[in-house]
Amino acid sequence: MTATGANEPLLLQEKHEGVAWLTLNRPRQYNALSEELLAELTQTFRSLADDPKLQAVVLGAAGKAFCAGHDLKQMRAQPDQRYYRRLFAACSDMMLSIRRLPVPVIARVHGIATAAGCQLVGTCDLAVASSEARFATSGINTGLFCSTPAVALSRNIGTKPAFEMLVTGDFISAEEAQRLGLINRVVAPEALDHEVQALLGRIVDKSSVAVRTGKQMFYSQQEKQLEEAYAYAAEVMACNMMAADVGEGIDAFMEKRKPVWQGR
Repeated sequence: MTATGANEPLLLQEKHEGVAWLTLNRPRQYNALSEELLAELTQTFRSLADDPKLQAVVLGAAGKAFCAGHDLKQMRAQPDQRYYRRLFAACSDMMLSIRRLPVPVIARVHGIATAAGCQLVGTCDLAVASSEARFATSGINTGLFCSTPAVALSRNIGTKPAFEMLVTGDFISAEEAQRLGLINRVVAPEALDHEVQALLGRIVDKSSVAVRTGKQMFYSQQEKQLEEAYAYAAEVMACNMMAADVGEGIDAFMEKRKPVWQGR
């Protein structure tokens, strides 16, 4: 892993029982997404995608903030449009690598998530936040409209609330973020890990075949017109029905017992 200050890695990673735990590790920079951290995240997500035993990913952060967006010092040091094109393309590629990951990614948000950090929360499939967390697309305050964060934000919450966040740069609370649909849960800070574990438990208890099929299907159908989406969904379900796990799941339901998933 690429190192940060005092030879610390930019991204921490642990794996336990089919779950990968990732931690953004630039606490002194509020976990800003430097070029190096973006590359580390992209490489890690792509590597995890090849793990057939993976069931879920949890993305958290060290220090006081979840993620403060792009590294502004690094950006100002290279005032060149070609550099900015490469930077924002790299960020978009990293966000897409989350969507391409075949398993759910849960954001564990304990502090502020601003600009591309807010985009990161919106890109994750699920999000659990501390009541101390706050969210903003604050680029507008420096004269920069948060265009790439707008993509994720507008796909999570309604048009008018999203646009208001984008043109005002105002922070919203974790409770408001949940009401708008940006996150799934809000809990007291001391209950954050327990709530993440509880959500994880409900996911990993299910058939990994169904969950992997479901993530790909869910996002693919969103991009289609209604009639095409139904045709696509019907074909996915027909294919899913042929999985051994479905036969086991139906038999277990009829026999009133807990299913024994085979992962195929």
